[in-house]
Amino acid sequence: MIKRRICILWVLMLCAIAGWTQILTVQDEDTGEPLELVSISSDAPKAFTSTDNLGQADISDFEGGDLIQLSLLGYLPYSGSYEDMEANAFTVLLKSSFLKMDEIVVSASRWRQSSRDIPAKVISVTPGEVALQNVQTAADLLGVSGKVFIQKSQQGGGSPMIRGFATNRLLYAVDGIRMNTAIFRGGNIQNVISLDPFAMEQTEVFFGPGSVIYGSDAIGGVMSFKTLTPQFSLMDKPLVTGKSVFRTASANNERTGHFHINLGWKKWSLITSISASDYDHLRMGNVGPEDYLKTYFVQRQDSIDVVVDNEDPLVQNPSAYAQMNMMQKVRYRPNDQWDLQYGFHYSETTPYGRYDRHLRVRDGLPRYAEWYYGPQKWMMNNLSISHLYENTFYDEFFIRIAQQSFEESRINRSLHESERSRRIEEVEAYSVNFDLLKRFGKRNTLYYGMEYVFNDVHSKGLEENVETGEMKTGPSRYPNSNWRSLGFYVNDQFKISESFMLQAGVRFNQFGLKADFDSEFYPFPFKTADINSGSVSGSFGMVYRPTETMVISSNLARGFRAPNVDDVGKIFDSEPGAVVVPNPDLKPEIAYNWDINAARIFGNRVKIDLSLYYTLLENALVRRDFNLNGQDIILYDGVLSKVQAIQNAAKARVYGIQTGIEIKFPKGLGLSSDFNIQVGEEELDDGTLSPSRHAAPWFGTTRLTYTTEKLNLQFYSNYQGTRAYDDMPFEEKGKTEIYAADENGNPYAPGWITLNFKAMYQISEHFSLSSGLENITNRRYRPYSSGISAAGRNFILSLTAKF
Repeated sequence: MIKRRICILWVLMLCAIAGWTQILTVQDEDTGEPLELVSISSDAPKAFTSTDNLGQADISDFEGGDLIQLSLLGYLPYSGSYEDMEANAFTVLLKSSFLKMDEIVVSASRWRQSSRDIPAKVISVTPGEVALQNVQTAADLLGVSGKVFIQKSQQGGGSPMIRGFATNRLLYAVDGIRMNTAIFRGGNIQNVISLDPFAMEQTEVFFGPGSVIYGSDAIGGVMSFKTLTPQFSLMDKPLVTGKSVFRTASANNERTGHFHINLGWKKWSLITSISASDYDHLRMGNVGPEDYLKTYFVQRQDSIDVVVDNEDPLVQNPSAYAQMNMMQKVRYRPNDQWDLQYGFHYSETTPYGRYDRHLRVRDGLPRYAEWYYGPQKWMMNNLSISHLYENTFYDEFFIRIAQQSFEESRINRSLHESERSRRIEEVEAYSVNFDLLKRFGKRNTLYYGMEYVFNDVHSKGLEENVETGEMKTGPSRYPNSNWRSLGFYVNDQFKISESFMLQAGVRFNQFGLKADFDSEFYPFPFKTADINSGSVSGSFGMVYRPTETMVISSNLARGFRAPNVDDVGKIFDSEPGAVVVPNPDLKPEIAYNWDINAARIFGNRVKIDLSLYYTLLENALVRRDFNLNGQDIILYDGVLSKVQAIQNAAKARVYGIQTGIEIKFPKGLGLSSDFNIQVGEEELDDGTLSPSRHAAPWFGTTRLTYTTEKLNLQFYSNYQGTRAYDDMPFEEKGKTEIYAADENGNPYAPGWITLNFKAMYQISEHFSLSSGLENITNRRYRPYSSGISAAGRNFILSLTAKF
């Protein structure tokens, strides 16, 4: 009887152990700390998961796997079998190393892939880097990479420039959903600030055309933002985790708070995230060009516009604004094959001043009494469904259905004028993505799918008399219109050997636009626009890895940008004395790109990477002089203005170099640097060449780091080269208000360098403190093409609590 009870007890213990050992724990080899967001993947069986904040993941789906790979940026990759892990009590220790050749990314194909299988260049910005840098916006987050240049027209903004392209020639994706709309313009945009840096699980930048996967606009690159994923409980009791952050900064008196909480059960999980920020007028540095000083601002006093002396010309008034972000996600996984997620995102800013427009003068006085953006609002509802089931048609299947609402507005009034103009735009965007993956043996993987996008654009104009309060209808910025796109793609990867891989893809895209023009305010010679056209995109690339410490890749790609509502139907003042009017006769831009990338690690101490690229843009959509009903000059906003329109009238080319070096010294010391050179040329109306507006001067970042178990220190420098007047783009030479003046009085962009220091200390298991001093030398500088000066000396303090 006793022996029987002992046997039963042993059976129960073995069953319990078997159930427990399906949970893998991943820790830092040196500190023993649990590692969160470690990617765990296997091809046979096909499975993927990631660790939670306890460093744990359920790997029951990986049972029997011969090759299970673990990947986390900043750590050496781990490969082993399920049996190896079982022999080590299902505990894996990862060794720290920033000299890493591979990581798991999703931006290249919308599927999780090792970067070793991607011919194009892809980089990641981790939550750890974001936390150390204490970025204020998602635009600043991209700038942390050292490979993306950020332009700002006002504090509430940030327009990325990648390899000489920007705005509607770049694509934004949030959780795999296209964020670009039909009113993304060629001028600088600020939509990226709608995203919450605190809610990002991973941010990636894909360099070069990505039109095979993403369709229109993905010419210069793709910025992919993956938000926090709800985590399940691995135990019988619910999983409750979360984080709260409070931060302040001196240059704009920032006050930011963030809180998110994750609740997880076996099959259900949800995450709630809320962030709120308040920024005062931004203070610039006190050492630099006096051209940037703001000596005045306009106030409305007793129904009269008054130009007031700015008591502190370092304070950039008006630039203050506030913002809030909310996110709610619900996840349901009924079994190992199905995974369903619903996400709700909402962002709203307060009105904020278009600072660069407040620098314009006319007859010695400010041009505008008011010029500001109304609240920028963004809402997204998205449902994603994934299915793992090996059959004839696919091994994995992903559906993404999304609805997005965008609202933006522009409000301006000239000095001493009573009429206030309002232009209000609303876009409803709907999209459906089907993405499928099929493997044919161990060497061949096929990715294919389709995408449908529909944008409904509503625009209205209002004219308000500020003295009487009377409101009447005014001209709108856009015609009421819709834009649609239907695309089918196929992308194939074939491993010729363990060291050599080929990839080829093609996409056919049909797009259309319909617009109704109102001739009440402007005598357009047309009432409607109807565009229906198509474009074919393709790519062909290779990856060669002669050793585990060296990789060479190259990619040829053809991308496109379909004309949108902003191109076809916009009316706006592009610069003083010029007005852009609609042009319904447009075709897509076509980009041809070639790049080659190489990276090598020397002795696990030094890593060097280099990328060369060349892009040719044909049928470029550019502003050119135009006629409206035979007139080349019309009266707009009370000013006689030269008529211009967007036209397929130019070719452009961009080429450049991106290079980086990382050095690991003993005792936690490290040195890294990123450097970028881009040269762009664009045809003018007379056939001559001008530098491209969005090809920034050379820029880069150099970092000296020190890391211990609890302390992370970084001393770094950001820098940009000078853009002399003779090298300025033609259209930038007329924007004298945003640039410094050289000895001849001509506008130019001075070079600059800043010194900065950041620190993060882990006080305890649950609390960490981070601080920083940016622009230590208090330089007064303005990044190229920006309309607002960067922050002067800025002290940052942040406290984080995790549970």
